[in-house]
Amino acid sequence: MRIHQLSLFLENRPSQLRTVCKLLADAGINLMALSLADSEQFGILRLIVRDWQRAKFILEGANCLVKVTEVVAIEVPDRPGGLDEVLAVIERHEINIEYMYAFTFGLERKAALIFRFDNVDEVISKLQSSGINVVGRVELFERAET
Repeated sequence: MRIHQLSLFLENRPSQLRTVCKLLADAGINLMALSLADSEQFGILRLIVRDWQRAKFILEGANCLVKVTEVVAIEVPDRPGGLDEVLAVIERHEINIEYMYAFTFGLERKAALIFRFDNVDEVISKLQSSGINVVGRVELFERAET
């Protein structure tokens, strides 16, 4: 139920994001989800791709600093209150969220929330026992491509 995410540290200057995206595009690697957060000096680009090992190899070959982290994908209804329902469960279990981002599947009015938690296995168990649909890697990619 864990998803591998690539995190890249980019200088906060023009062309950095495009360089990464072009490297992956030229290699035929499709971006499934991404998030970009910046500060004055640098940005953190978080990517989810199907073939994360190959993407990591390509990016490191271009002298990018890449870190692999495990995140959790949760499926929610794509409607007002969908996120709030998940956050209520997270709050009830006193789970700390390091960060999150979201994207829609575009099918069946579902969205995926990508979370980074401290103790992934424990959190997955708590979420599933509360009726939250934790999406596995294969399911995430299949739904995103339909």
